[in-house]
Amino acid sequence: MTTKLYGSLEAGGTKFICAVGNSDFDVVAKTQFPTTTPDETIAQVIAFFEQFEALEAIAVGSFGPIDIDENSPTYGYVTTTPKSHWSNADMIGPMKKALNVPIYFTTDVNSSAYGEVISRDGVENLVYYTIGTGIGAGAYMNGQFIGGIGHTEMGHTYMAIHPEECEFEGICPFHKNCLEGLAAGPSLEARTGIRGEHIPLNSDVWDKQAYYIAQAAIQATMMFRPEVIVFGGGVMAQDHMLKRVRDYFSQLLNGYLPVPAVEDYIVTPIVPENGSAIIGNFALAMNIAPEAEGAI
Repeated sequence: MTTKLYGSLEAGGTKFICAVGNSDFDVVAKTQFPTTTPDETIAQVIAFFEQFEALEAIAVGSFGPIDIDENSPTYGYVTTTPKSHWSNADMIGPMKKALNVPIYFTTDVNSSAYGEVISRDGVENLVYYTIGTGIGAGAYMNGQFIGGIGHTEMGHTYMAIHPEECEFEGICPFHKNCLEGLAAGPSLEARTGIRGEHIPLNSDVWDKQAYYIAQAAIQATMMFRPEVIVFGGGVMAQDHMLKRVRDYFSQLLNGYLPVPAVEDYIVTPIVPENGSAIIGNFALAMNIAPEAEGAI
């Protein structure tokens, strides 16, 4: 009997990661390559997945913004991204034509959120942020992703400015002082002239960044009342950042709402090595595979 296989594509602004796995979420093959032009990059995706005759379905978690409205003429497109060459690029159309399998299309943070939900016993309501080169977030509530005519863009909500942040305007080309503009990794170098990994831990720039990330946790708490908020991405992989964010969150919430203990409520991914999106994508692909009875 042939083992059924499921595909995962993490389409990032820096790199694409392709993986194939089985129904036990075991990765049987994986590759990655830089994000170059759409034609070149998508051709590499197709070449990878074409190797697997038993492939049942693929789930794609992509950087955005993207069009996820299946009734839209630009469904499957990356839309107004600042990423060079990718604005209004059709990602899913060429894949469907070449591979002829069902494809689920969502944001990379939705894929990660779903991977975290199915990896945590008893959790049904979760918000996932990635804090890296950019900032995005996905919310999974009671069996579905939050979104209407499109996916959420929680990385571009506006922030209350830190009391000592007088001159820094933010780096987002669309909104300046939104969450991404003030707290994404490149904002550290924009403020200091030093790459984040070389900034001393006693620099006050870390507290400023944590102040904005904690506001994101406040917003998620007020809007969605999740059971847990997960912060992934390279910035939050540093232990000192998690503590700073938790401390600011507690100050800003000021006892207004009951939430779990902050150590259990504001956390980093449970899936090691940033593997949440792969697990989430495998599960999303299983949900749309032929004869599947999916949760999404």
